[in-house]
Amino acid sequence: MSILQPAVKKETQKVVVYTVVGVVLMWGVLFLLRPTMPDKIVFDYTTILAGIIGGGVAILNFFLMGISVQNIAATEDQDLAKKKMKTSYSQRMALQLIWVVIAIAAPCFYFVAGILPLLFPSLGIKFMAVIKK
Repeated sequence: MSILQPAVKKETQKVVVYTVVGVVLMWGVLFLLRPTMPDKIVFDYTTILAGIIGGGVAILNFFLMGISVQNIAATEDQDLAKKKMKTSYSQRMALQLIWVVIAIAAPCFYFVAGILPLLFPSLGIKFMAVIKK
């Protein structure tokens, strides 16, 4: 594996911040909404645990994408590059799908708190793009 490029490090650090902020905000919203809908919203250790792992999966997905793009950029064969990118995408989606299934099926996770963090990197990137314009 080649050395991690500075751009991958920098963007991954940003995604870590976006994801952590998103998870903390999610926990705050769930905490505040819990008293209004106690039958539908859960806020206990399952929420915290699911948020931590879901956030970790989201960050890992972005990091693996960065490594893939970095490695593919060094590939001169366009067909091989496309094949590598498709394989990377499929593997990363499988990782997220496995997590979603676990978050829904395992009683030690509040599924909402496990699935929402998967959206936070993308939302953070889009939000920052809007703010910078």
